[in-house]
Amino acid sequence: MITSHSNKGVREVIQLQQKAKERKEKGLFVAEGVKMFLEAPLERIMKVYAAESFAKQAPSSCREKLEKLSGRYETVSEDVFRKMSDTKTPQGILCVVRQYSYEQEDLFASGEPLLMLLEDLQDPGNLGTIFRAGEGAGVTGIVMSGGCVDIYNPKTIRSTMGSIYRMPFLYTERLEETIGMLREKGIVVYAAHLRGAEVYEECDYRKKTAFLIGNEANGLRDETAACADASVKIPMAGNVESLNAAVAASILMFEAARQRRNARWTGNQIE
Repeated sequence: MITSHSNKGVREVIQLQQKAKERKEKGLFVAEGVKMFLEAPLERIMKVYAAESFAKQAPSSCREKLEKLSGRYETVSEDVFRKMSDTKTPQGILCVVRQYSYEQEDLFASGEPLLMLLEDLQDPGNLGTIFRAGEGAGVTGIVMSGGCVDIYNPKTIRSTMGSIYRMPFLYTERLEETIGMLREKGIVVYAAHLRGAEVYEECDYRKKTAFLIGNEANGLRDETAACADASVKIPMAGNVESLNAAVAASILMFEAARQRRNARWTGNQIE
């Protein structure tokens, strides 16, 4: 059992939790908690650390998986685990996972892609929630501008609730060029905008679709919004001016999912 804060593995986890540069250089990230451990692909797990108390009473599902990770599993003292953890109330288990690498083609695995294009999102919880809701809505991939928060930020990872393991994604330093490339592929790009010309429910998302979501505080840059095929708005009552980025994204994604589901139920062909 590891009892020293100066242990090499312990120090590595702490660095990975705290520094994006360290994560990028090593190509690793930390996934913390029972659910994130259980859903992590075995072949991508580099190391697992469990607090002593957790190791003694781990759920059977965790014990079964730990048995498959011989040589990649360490028990640490409670004090050491608290130092390694990024949460106030640690669940007692975390794993070091190899990062993902996707190509543009991975975002088009479906015949009718449904993509999210995110410009300069800064809140880790928003980004993680969009990944999670996106998986639920059938999104096929997520593209992020270089100004977005690090997808491997510990808070983002927790907010994905496991979707980080399954949702293809890319970062791009030239979002406007990427939008142009998508349009050339026949994907219709809709910009979510307070001054949108169309109400979001009145558009057809059954075909190849991408939604463009802007920064939490400033929305989309005018130059970026101008690259879209159309701008859509979400009507609101009362004095509310705008919605949280993840909420707005979720509304659009699930409207697309609803339309596509109805098309299948009614037998309408999506061409």
